[in-house]
Amino acid sequence: MQIDIPGFIGAVVRRVEDRQHEGTPVRVVVASRRYDTDVDDLWDALTRAERIPRWFLAVSGDLRLGGKYQLEGNAGGTITECEPPHSLAVTWEFGGGVSWVKVRLSAAGEGRTDLTLEHLAPIDPHWDTYGPGAVGVGWDLTLIGLALHLAARGAAVDKDEFAAWSASDDGKAFIRGSAEGWCAADIANGEDPAKARAAAETTAKFYTGG
Repeated sequence: MQIDIPGFIGAVVRRVEDRQHEGTPVRVVVASRRYDTDVDDLWDALTRAERIPRWFLAVSGDLRLGGKYQLEGNAGGTITECEPPHSLAVTWEFGGGVSWVKVRLSAAGEGRTDLTLEHLAPIDPHWDTYGPGAVGVGWDLTLIGLALHLAARGAAVDKDEFAAWSASDDGKAFIRGSAEGWCAADIANGEDPAKARAAAETTAKFYTGG
């Protein structure tokens, strides 16, 4: 599998923000990138149960507003917002914790769409240890899968091949570059540089098995 590492890292704009969610302070990991497809096609890739496993994970549940979903081997939760074809929000329940994910789509000229993903995370010991890369690196890898799927005109990504690439030297280089990108976003949001770099290093080691 050939992946342009600098190109894919550079395709994502990364931000970290401080907000309030339901009266509680949270940190928001924001990833934005542009895809070469229209809004309707990208919405279909993100929301149709038969299509999601072609680039992400198998999903089950009642996939409608207010319904419950479950990603195979990963998070589940409730669909809290669904406004086709522009906005989707869910609770992200995993490992006994709850966070929140929202995706927004907007047209960016003929045949192009901007995707913005926000992951709202509690400020807790997990955040202190791993920082924004804890979820940011995973979403960066997920956005690669989506890009490959769209570039292949909706064909399924070979998951075994992608897993092998992720574990390769090139995949590890991407993960380290992604962690560095989230570190820079963390520092830009006001985090102490030494703390942000330590968290990014811990995250990179977690994802690469270091």
